Amino acid sequence: MTELPRKAAARTARLAALPLGYAGRQAMGLGKRLGGKPAEAVASELQQRTAEQLFRTLGDLKGGAMKFGQALSVLEAALPEDLAAPYREHLTALQDSAPPMPTATVREQLTAHLGADWKDRLVWLDGAPTAAASIGQVHRGRWDDGSSGEREVAVKVQYPGAGDALMGDLRQIARVARGVAPVFPGIDIKPLVAELQDRAADELDYQLEAEAQAAYAEAFADDPHIVVPAVVAVGGQVLVTEWMDSPHSLAHIIREGTQAERDHYGELFVRFLFEGPQRTGMLHADPHPGNFRVLPAPDGGLGRLGVLDFGAVARLADGRLPTAMGRLMRIALDSDEESLVAGLRAEGFIKERIEVDPAMVLNYLSPFVEPLGETRFTFTREWMREQFERVNDPRAETFTLATKLNLPTSYLLIHRTWLGGIGLLSQLGATAPFREILEESLPGFAD
Repeated sequence: MTELPRKAAARTARLAALPLGYAGRQAMGLGKRLGGKPAEAVASELQQRTAEQLFRTLGDLKGGAMKFGQALSVLEAALPEDLAAPYREHLTALQDSAPPMPTATVREQLTAHLGADWKDRLVWLDGAPTAAASIGQVHRGRWDDGSSGEREVAVKVQYPGAGDALMGDLRQIARVARGVAPVFPGIDIKPLVAELQDRAADELDYQLEAEAQAAYAEAFADDPHIVVPAVVAVGGQVLVTEWMDSPHSLAHIIREGTQAERDHYGELFVRFLFEGPQRTGMLHADPHPGNFRVLPAPDGGLGRLGVLDFGAVARLADGRLPTAMGRLMRIALDSDEESLVAGLRAEGFIKERIEVDPAMVLNYLSPFVEPLGETRFTFTREWMREQFERVNDPRAETFTLATKLNLPTSYLLIHRTWLGGIGLLSQLGATAPFREILEESLPGFAD
């Protein structure tokens, strides 16, 4: 067996062991309960140990395992605090790190995808990676194109066999979703994995990523608040972009930031999310903290927000977010229940012959537009947990309504990005002029 198949087999075995480990802990838990330990304490201990094993395993892997872990990490704010706190460190670690590939492998990839003469242009390359992601890692280098002189660059190199690993891991995670589900009560794991599978091919295509990043870099070139590095070169599984000096990502602000920093960078994040589609016709669809970098101001004050990783973008129909999305949010905010149901039905959120109570639909959806009802809204972990608990409480009157609602294909990535963005803002605990930003940037909302 060659090296790559051996590694793939090892990854599959470790992922497959996750539900088995959970089953074993369940059996141990039963013994503890029989021994007199309170059921709630046993359940909490069981969940914490399952989470620790899950994120320790995901953190040691690449491919789909890490991509899945990063997607879950943004939703951490929705978990009950007593469950989230013990393994928050495991979750946030997935947002910035992965095991590095050997230097020799990096050089082989550069030769294969930039050509044998890559050293003529990439005149210096740091042997150690500065960052790692789910399908590749980044090295700092110095580029000389012979015309504009040398400049600092970021060299993104895809792991060899990343495509097979990504798809293989996602297939395995889909099979073991039931074993993972107890770690995230109230979060439906299967649709999350299905969506990651659907967009995997795009994320492996560095040419597509380069095109998206180049469009964003041009659109935000003169922006005083947002920085997107320009694309320098691309070839197969290597992407070279301008270097961006940043001491840390939003994950650091989540852990240690002042309230002023949380509010400032939270607002810049929201503005970028909604202005991006206006300027480029695309939606940056990977809102985890590691993709957003803090660029301090020269005077030591609050600085700009740098944006990385354009592998996951939604190329929007008509080059903008759906006008109906903004219009429906405005209708819900105005509590017009009959128009809300009619609009949802027209967009395919409620299928033909499905009958719903308009008042119940408004009651179900109104908390999702709650941030729009105030001049400045404060996103918190507590608020996000309340929303998840509310929509997933089987005792609630609106619980069965969720089974009657449909998510149209055209809204899948938009919905995932919206949810991830709200999760990030809740982790930040940011106060932002959410309504003002949507009035400026979301089609249909201010009409």
